[in-house]
Amino acid sequence: MFMGGWRAADIPDLTERRAIVTGANSGIGYHTALELARHGAAVVLACRSAERGGAALERIRAELPDADVTLAALDLADLASVRDFAAGHGARPLDVLVNNAGVMAIPRRATADGFEMQFGTNHLGHFALTGLLLPALLAAPAARVVTVTSALAWAGRMNFDDLNGERRYRRWQAYGQSKLANLLFAKELDRRIAGLTSLAAHPGYAATNLQTAGPRMAGDRLGERIMTMANRLVAQSDAAGALPSLYAATAPDARGGACYGPRGFQQRGLPTRVRTPPAAGDRETARRLWEASERLTGVTYETPAT
Repeated sequence: MFMGGWRAADIPDLTERRAIVTGANSGIGYHTALELARHGAAVVLACRSAERGGAALERIRAELPDADVTLAALDLADLASVRDFAAGHGARPLDVLVNNAGVMAIPRRATADGFEMQFGTNHLGHFALTGLLLPALLAAPAARVVTVTSALAWAGRMNFDDLNGERRYRRWQAYGQSKLANLLFAKELDRRIAGLTSLAAHPGYAATNLQTAGPRMAGDRLGERIMTMANRLVAQSDAAGALPSLYAATAPDARGGACYGPRGFQQRGLPTRVRTPPAAGDRETARRLWEASERLTGVTYETPAT
C-alpha cells in the first residue's frame, strides 16, 4: 500500500479531539504531540521527567501559543505511576492514545515492579496504560491507539520461559522482543476490542536520543560516538520519523491492525503501510503474550456489556 506524498500538513482538523502521547518530551513523541496540537487536538504530554516535559511544553507553547497542551507525570516503568496517571486522565473521552515512550538496548535494569526494563517499559507499561484508559477510549466515537514499534521487531522473538531476561540477558535481543511485543499487542488489541482501532507505527532510522542512551548507560564512549555520528550521517530527522505515527493516528484511510513506517526500505521517507514479521501475526503467540501481560500487570481489559 503506497501513501504517495502524505505529510503532516495533511492531518485533518482535530478540533474537539483529545490525545495523549507518552514520551512526548523529545524525539518522535515531541513531534507527534506538536503536530496533533497544531491541528487542533487537546494534547497531554505524558512524561517521566518533569524537567524535560516542562521544557517540551514551553517549546510547543512558544510555537503554538493558542494550543491546548498540558503536561502530566507518567513513569511507564512503575505501575503505580501508570495507575495514578490513568486515574487522573481517564474521566473524559479519549480520541487518540499514542504509546510512544520507550528505551532501547540498555544494560539490564529492573522496573519498580521487578520487570526487565525494556520489556517492562516498552510493552507492559503501555499494556497497562491502554487497559486502564480503555473506558475513556471507548467513550470516544472513533478512538485510535497507536503503538510505536521498530523495524528491529524483525529480529525479535518472544521468550516466554524468560520474558524478563533473568536467566540470560542480551540488550539487543531484549529490545527486539519488546518491539515484537508491541506489534503483537497492537494487532491483538484491534482483534479483541470492538469500537476501537488499534494500529502500529515505526519511525525507521530516525535521529533521537534512544540510540545514544544505551552506550552512555554502559559507559561505552566509543559506542556513543559511533551512534552519534550515525545519527548525523544516516538517520532521518525525528520530525520525519514521527510521520508514520501521525498517519496511523489521524489519516482517514489508516487501517486497524496495520503497521505504518517509512517507505524507503522501512528506514526513511514518507509513510506507507509496511510488512511486519510473520511472528507478529501469530495469534497463539499474541494470546500467550496477552495472558502473560494481564498476569504480570494485574490489568484486565473490561469492556461494556452488550
